[in-house]
Amino acid sequence: EELVTALSSLIPQLSSSAAPITSDVVQSVLDDEAVTVFIARHNEKIVGTLSLAIFHIPTGVRAWIEDVVVDDDARGLGVGLALTQAAIEYASTHGARSVDLTSRASRTAAHRLYEKAGFHIRETNVYRYFLES
Repeated sequence: EELVTALSSLIPQLSSSAAPITSDVVQSVLDDEAVTVFIARHNEKIVGTLSLAIFHIPTGVRAWIEDVVVDDDARGLGVGLALTQAAIEYASTHGARSVDLTSRASRTAAHRLYEKAGFHIRETNVYRYFLES
């Protein structure tokens, strides 16, 4: 329940279009063997999260970071960098040769964080196909 409460506050800071978080959604993520959720605490409160997906495909082990969010009140404390570095280390120990992520163009502070963590912009196109719900 602590994580559900924290995510209910954190996710809207990341995305205005995300559906409200529920216990069932959180449990589904935690039950997924391909996903590891990292949390950061400050003064015993969850102030940041990051989701890392590691999966096997014919060309190797892939690692993908998603949903990195740090509470507005905890920004500047190094939380995002600590979460990102922990995810990179975890991916490395689980066979990934690289870690990918995407970030909206408007998130300039996040871009600085990822560059500080050692990420490089990759020349690629990201395509999205919307499924009907």
